[in-house]
Order: sequence, then structure tokens, then C-alpha cells
Amino acid sequence: MRNAEIALHFDELADLYELDGAIVHRVLAYRNAAKSIRDSTASVEELTNEGRVTELPGIGKTIAEKLATLFETGEIAAATKLKAKYPPGLVEITRLPGFGPKRARKVFDELGIASLDALREAAENERLREIPGFGPKAEEAVLVALDAGLDDRTKPRLLLSRALQIAEAIAAALRENPAADCVEVAGSARRQTETCKDLDLVATASDADALAEAFCKLPLIGEVQRSATAGVRAVSHNGMPIDLRIVPPENFGNLLQHFTGSKQHNEALRADAVRRGLHVSEYGITDDSTGTTHACATEEEVYELLGMAYIEPELRENRGELQAAREGRLPDLIAVEDVRGELHCHTVASDGRNTIGEMALAARDRGYEYIAFTDHSATHGFGNDVQPDELRRQIERVRELDAEIDGIRLLAGSEVNVMPDGSLDYDDDLLAELDWIVASMHSSFRMGEKEMTERAITAMGHPLVDALGHPTGRLLDRREPYAIDVEAIAEAAARTGTFLEINGNPDRRDLSEINARIAVEAGARIVIDSDAHGTETLANIRYGIATARRAWLTADNVANTRPWPELDALRKRGAGAKA
Repeated sequence: MRNAEIALHFDELADLYELDGAIVHRVLAYRNAAKSIRDSTASVEELTNEGRVTELPGIGKTIAEKLATLFETGEIAAATKLKAKYPPGLVEITRLPGFGPKRARKVFDELGIASLDALREAAENERLREIPGFGPKAEEAVLVALDAGLDDRTKPRLLLSRALQIAEAIAAALRENPAADCVEVAGSARRQTETCKDLDLVATASDADALAEAFCKLPLIGEVQRSATAGVRAVSHNGMPIDLRIVPPENFGNLLQHFTGSKQHNEALRADAVRRGLHVSEYGITDDSTGTTHACATEEEVYELLGMAYIEPELRENRGELQAAREGRLPDLIAVEDVRGELHCHTVASDGRNTIGEMALAARDRGYEYIAFTDHSATHGFGNDVQPDELRRQIERVRELDAEIDGIRLLAGSEVNVMPDGSLDYDDDLLAELDWIVASMHSSFRMGEKEMTERAITAMGHPLVDALGHPTGRLLDRREPYAIDVEAIAEAAARTGTFLEINGNPDRRDLSEINARIAVEAGARIVIDSDAHGTETLANIRYGIATARRAWLTADNVANTRPWPELDALRKRGAGAKA
């Protein structure tokens, strides 16, 4: 059994345990095991047979036993038991506001409700109030949520991080199949949107039937809705619709372009082509004057035939990219590899999971030249705040480790809380000892737009504040942005020399792509950070980069693509602030 297929079994088990309401540590343990198995360069089956599989990170005795059982029986007993307990797609109900795994299981156990349609019917017929803990208000809330767009007309969406975890795992498993020639993720996941309502994969194969059959048998697939030589439509065990399309190699570019572009991009592309005597479809480009249909093996050929430069997937939203492609004005988008340093992360001093040294070494392993440690300040309010005396000790620890660890510069920083009046919660004398300061708003979100905007601008006016962290305070699918005038914030950032952050936490991605573009057009500079709370989440920088690419940003627009001395020179406090 190949590693990618083995990993899928543990991805599936994590999903099922999450639906079953297992403690978060158990869910994370299986997700981490799946990643470790997928990343292993050695055969995990051979390591298991040799009794050495626990040498892999995240693989302990319990998971090793499950691996042995999997190789012996072809399944994991816990997953088989949970699949029998819950129908595919039940997790959709858990994503409704006010619903989680416990309430979803309650309506399933009490009334057999296992779909959004069934939930709507029960609420409309006043059956939910029969369940202990529910009542007329709960029924009303369910109908409001469904009418707001979370019904079958607009499926609940997964964060990109989770959607990519599924899509990339499936793609990796299919690529290992002998019948596969080429497999790529398409759709909104490839465009790196904030959330995804479904997944698309496009493939070519030496044996299309064999690849379709292999897809249907993947552990993550909960239900196959339609299967044919040309492709498969299925649903994962966590309710995610997945389409696999299999085409001849000569049409691969046509189909990949068709299933990657947004509806708006593709409609505009077709309209533009018609004006030029061409018709574009997933099957090829037809020249009306000759009746000839051109098949394209690559997306580059598609855009070239239409008289355009290649358009990166993240730009395919009909926001001016077609004209820019025709006129040769597309930006050279920033890439993950352009980032030189991390400027917002946490350690065990506040709510992080790793020490300064561990975070520094992990950052160095990523190729970073510098890292700023920005633990929460004195009034963050979640029981893990860093009081002034502790911050002074933290600064000393950073200085000591900076002298000991080669190959990366360690910066003493803080994520300082912005008070309702715009002041900061450390004295200026203490702030002056820091190398880097991120100012963030963590409370009093119900202030009016004028007051919230003034609050942020006041903080940015402080001569020692380097960046405004997650400027709109949103949490995707959990908390709306607070009322704030982004254009005024962007203008103030440009005026005061304060950087605006794109926070790479996949739950935030704040600034959003629209607001990041507004900021850069106003003359503000951007920093992209992971907001990592552990060594593994330094990788969240990819989601900040995704937002930046969707905002048309280049490496020059982002300050931390520069070496530290160059970035230091851009700051309001000027170069040489630290001797």
C-alpha cells in the first residue's frame, strides 16, 4: 500500500472522529499522522513490518497498531465503525451557525436528520422543538441560517486549508496509481479562494476506467454519485462534493482552464473570444471562419490562441485580468519563496506551543533570515498575557539566543493590544526596547466605524508601531469584520509609514484580497505573516501569499521579501534602531 493511500485512511479517521465529537487532540493526532505518512520518503508499510514506523514524527504505539491492522485487513476498525454510525454529508449540518457536532448528532439521533433538506423540513414542520434543548427559537434560527444561503442552493464551504488538505491528498494518491499520467487540482481550490464549496480534479490516464475505479475506492470517498470513463462525481465523508474529470492528453489544457476559472472569468473569456470569431469550451477553441477546433494540451496554449499571456489561477476572477493579459500588463505575482522573514508569531510565553529556540530553528529551516517573536501583551485578556516584567525577561532570552543561533536573526517583539482610545498597553520606555511591534485590536469590537477607525489610526500614529495586525478582525465563517474604514486606514498607513498585515492564519486571511489591493493602491506597504502558534503553523504563510496573489501583489509590494537591513530602513523609526 502506497504512502498517499495510507495517509488517506488517517485523514478519513480524523474527519470521522471530528464528527463524533472526539477531543481536539485526538483529531489533530490523526491529521498529523496522515501528514507524516504522506511526507515520508520511505515506505510506511515496510517501516511498519520492520517495527520502525514509530521513528516517524507523530507516529506512536497506538497509530502503529492501527497501521498494522490496516495492512492486515485493509481497513481501520474505528473508521469502519464510525462510517456505519454516520451517513456521508452529515457534517454539513455542523457548519450551520449555532450547530456543532454535538447538536448535529442530536438531531440525527433523535429524528434521523442527515441532510440540510431534512433539517429544513423538520424546522418548517415544527419537529425540532420535540428535541430536548431545542424550541421555537431554535427552529427559527435554523430557517434564518438556511435562508441566508446555507442550504442546498449554496453549499456550506470549507476553509481553503481544509479543502486543500482533502484535494491534495486525493491528487497525491491518484498520481501514485499506475493508470495516472497527470493529475491536477482545479476549481476554487486552485484559485486559492478563502473557502471552497466543492473540489475539482482534472486528470489524464493510460486507462481511464482504472483511474476512475481507483478514485471510487479511496478511503476519503463516502459516496459515489456517478461514475463513468470520463469521470466521477462523489462526496467525501465530511460532505465535500468532489468531481474527477478524465480527458485525453491533447485536451488537458482546455479542461484544466475551464474548471479553474471562476464563472465570471470564463463568461468574460468566452464573450471576448466570440468578438474575435472564436468559441471556447472545455473541449477546445473553435475558429468560426474555418470551423477548425483546436485542442490544447496546456493552459498556456489556450490563452495564447486567444491572444493573451498566461493568467495565473489566482487572478481568474474577471477583475481586469483579461485586458491586462492582452496588453502584457499582468503582475509578476509574489511567491512563498520570496518571503525572507516572519514578523508575527507566538511562543510558550503566551499562547504558543513552542519555545523561542524551537520557533527560530523551524524558521531557519524554512530559509528565513529573521523572525520576530510577538507574544500577546499585558491586556490580551485570555489568561496568557505577557506582563511587563515577563516581557523584559523575554527580550533578554531573545538577545541570548540571537547570539547563540547562527543563520537567522532573532527579533524581540510583541503583539501589543490597542486599547479603545488607540493607546497601547505597554509604556513607551518598554516599547522602545523592542525590535518589532505589531499593534492589534482584540476587544471592544462593537464600536462604531468612526470610533474604530480613529482607534486604529491613533495606534498607527505611534512612532514605535511597525505594523497593524489583522486590521479588520474577521474570522472566516465565524466573525464578521468589525466596522472600519479600510480606505482611511490605508491612507493613514501610507502617511505614517505603518505596515498593514495580511495575516496568513487560514481562519483570518486579513487583510482580504480586496482590502489588500486597496491598501497598496493607496501607497501602503504590506507585511505577510503566518501568526504561527507552533512550528508547524509557520507554513500558514502560504495562505497569506494566496491572498496577496489574489490581490495582484508583487514581491516589491511586501516589505518582508527584503533582507532585514532593507526592511529596517523602510520603517518609520528608521534604520539602525537596533545596534
